[in-house]
Amino acid sequence: MTRIDAKFAALKAEGKKAFVSYIMAGDPDYATSLEIMKGLPAAGVDIIELGLPFTDPMADGPTIQLAGQRALEGGQTLQKTLDMAAEFRKSDDTTPIVLMGYYNPIYSRGVDKFLTDAKAAGIDGLIVVDLPPEEDEELCIPAQKAGLNFIRLATPTTDDQRLPKVLQNTSGFVYYVSITGITGAAAAEATDVAPEVARIKSQTDLPVIVGFGIRTPETSQAIASVADGAVVGSAIVSEIAAGKPVPEVLSFVKGLADGAHRA
Repeated sequence: MTRIDAKFAALKAEGKKAFVSYIMAGDPDYATSLEIMKGLPAAGVDIIELGLPFTDPMADGPTIQLAGQRALEGGQTLQKTLDMAAEFRKSDDTTPIVLMGYYNPIYSRGVDKFLTDAKAAGIDGLIVVDLPPEEDEELCIPAQKAGLNFIRLATPTTDDQRLPKVLQNTSGFVYYVSITGITGAAAAEATDVAPEVARIKSQTDLPVIVGFGIRTPETSQAIASVADGAVVGSAIVSEIAAGKPVPEVLSFVKGLADGAHRA
């Protein structure tokens, strides 16, 4: 059982929905992003998605693209991102960390070495958006063998024919992308999301967490009420981009987390 599995079991026992937050590692700089990361659990975050900066992030909207650019310009690397996780683990051994990014930096490091290093750093799961299920032998299967969850994205365009393939080797949770397009786009609507979540849940026992288009505590609550939880990324990254002090960023996160937990 991974930390992700344990977290969902604990939330289920409490009758609570999950709140997942995304931050880009190294944005606006290493020290600040580590400080924010360390403050997320106390702000109500159940699972941390840690973005791995990459030069060509095709699934990300302008907000997260710019965060990645800032991080890369500040010298953030895959190694420094793993260092952040390891540093976080010194004071928190329970909050799950999901590394989210693209395959290129992992491939460059070598899959076996990456998985060994990620596990040692305290990473619990991976979301690699540019590796489809057809490439499961490449990273997904080795990751599962190494004890890491491999989390897949399902979208409004994932039809009933495609869905079983997407779910086949997924573990931890399913990330449902509430809208078509890139991160930070239109607002998510619970009325649109509810039937899609039900459709996915009819084919898997895994929790279904919904992200994209959630910017307010009210939307966080509405979306979490029809799913197993909500993910917020761009809205939090925007607060960081605006140069808000760390306590203000964490206060903003707490509002979103409280919304999800009220669902």
